Amino acid sequence: MTHRATFALDEVTAGRLKRLAATWQVSQAEVVRRAVAEVDRASPTVKQDPLEMLRAYHAKGGFDPAKATAFSAEVAENRNHWRGE
Repeated sequence: MTHRATFALDEVTAGRLKRLAATWQVSQAEVVRRAVAEVDRASPTVKQDPLEMLRAYHAKGGFDPAKATAFSAEVAENRNHWRGE
């Protein structure tokens, strides 16, 4: 191997990694290689144009103004809470 990497994993993920390595009887590095290869295969290879995505979203009706207003109010409330206001 030509590249070394260090990762900080939470306990659940580290446990999953160790379990998969034991189940598959491979190294933890091999589990990571297989997982990355699988996600790469499953991911779309064509980058979508953001403007076209927005146009398609609006063509489907866009967002509900009432939901947008409620979401904005929730964001403002959370922001104030985080700031201690």
